[in-house]
Amino acid sequence: MEFKNFDSVVEQVVSIPQRRVVAVAGAADAEVIASVIDAYEQSVAEPILVGEKDKIISILQSMDKNPADYNVVQTIEGMDEAQTAVELIKSGDANFLMKGMIETASLLRPVVNKENGLRTGGVMSHIAFNSFSTYHKIIVNTDGGMMTYPTLEQKIDIVKNAVNTFHALGYECPKVACLCAIEKVNPKMPETVEADAIMRACENGELGNCFVAGPISYDVAMSADIAAHKGYNCEHCGNFDILLVPNIHAGNILGKTWTVSCKAKMAGLVVGARVPIVLTSRGSSAEEKFLSISLAGLVAARSEA
Repeated sequence: MEFKNFDSVVEQVVSIPQRRVVAVAGAADAEVIASVIDAYEQSVAEPILVGEKDKIISILQSMDKNPADYNVVQTIEGMDEAQTAVELIKSGDANFLMKGMIETASLLRPVVNKENGLRTGGVMSHIAFNSFSTYHKIIVNTDGGMMTYPTLEQKIDIVKNAVNTFHALGYECPKVACLCAIEKVNPKMPETVEADAIMRACENGELGNCFVAGPISYDVAMSADIAAHKGYNCEHCGNFDILLVPNIHAGNILGKTWTVSCKAKMAGLVVGARVPIVLTSRGSSAEEKFLSISLAGLVAARSEA
């Protein structure tokens, strides 16, 4: 299966019976609460609001919501909001996390703490899902938000994270393009050497059920006509699901180019931990938060099934 747009993602997550409960760390913020209420009222996910209970209740009342209709959890004494949210994951009361009005480092600190058991042994990475009018389906770029200058081993983990996420979403064999400036291996351009190594790792069955091409330039990856003109022989050009970028700068620039110049809708997750994490910026739109919750809920539910 493939998702053509975000509407189909929301339709899918609403239709499945598996539970989708998000622990929101630092929920005492009107915009954060508004985004999770939207998800709750559309049957996307049930929120557990973690933080200063009195403030959260006051915000709910200001929105004409009955606080008794929501699960509000006071930060556990001796813990911060993030650790309290992680405790809900550990106890099985929630199956994915969301960053509220707290620092990213504060949210991730208990996630990476080995004592909490949320690490899987590989790296955690960011995957940005995008939908825009000039491409026929949702496409991901990774990693433009977590790993700054990943090594070959870390890039392999980033690909595995993205592939595993797509498998959870229902894709049988996601198609991955390892982006570089050129399509041939050049020892003076390390990204091309690493892209070739990742492709060979896929061919050796080290990455799970997926297809990997690389090194490959953006234009060739995104257009079958350009690929044919350049003589790049790959049946999946113009139909990739995942674009692996060489570093955080490339991923950040690519993502912002799509959102600003292509008017793309975007949703993002941090993956590679035992549960998906909704980690949007404070400036993210309500729609971006809602779509990110939808994707995380679908991944969490399918991963438990």
